Amino acid sequence: MILIDANAILRFILYDNHDMAVEVCELLESNKVFLRYEVIAEIVYVLHKVYMLPKTEISDCITKILKLPNVDTESEEVLFLALEKYAMANIDFIDCILCSFNDIFSFKVFTFDKKLLSMLK
Repeated sequence: MILIDANAILRFILYDNHDMAVEVCELLESNKVFLRYEVIAEIVYVLHKVYMLPKTEISDCITKILKLPNVDTESEEVLFLALEKYAMANIDFIDCILCSFNDIFSFKVFTFDKKLLSMLK
């Protein structure tokens, strides 16, 4: 299993460096890779804040990557729901993960964030 970082996935998504994008594509096709929450959060942040992609496009793109046969991650159910929420809500991706843990596993979330509190209701 290979841990893959945000920079590699960004090259694959953005295809802004042909050689790197092809290398990542080959890696994803021929090896089991693991994408951690932290890496996905960084990808979401960069695509939204730096490249100014719409949330729906970011959500769709990452969902497709997570569905690739050689890609594993922590609790896919939580991530898929978080990506769904992220595309529809006006809250940060990390808050969407917290909401998803609340929805799926009934974890209580302690926060002072008003947007997050309204999503948890």
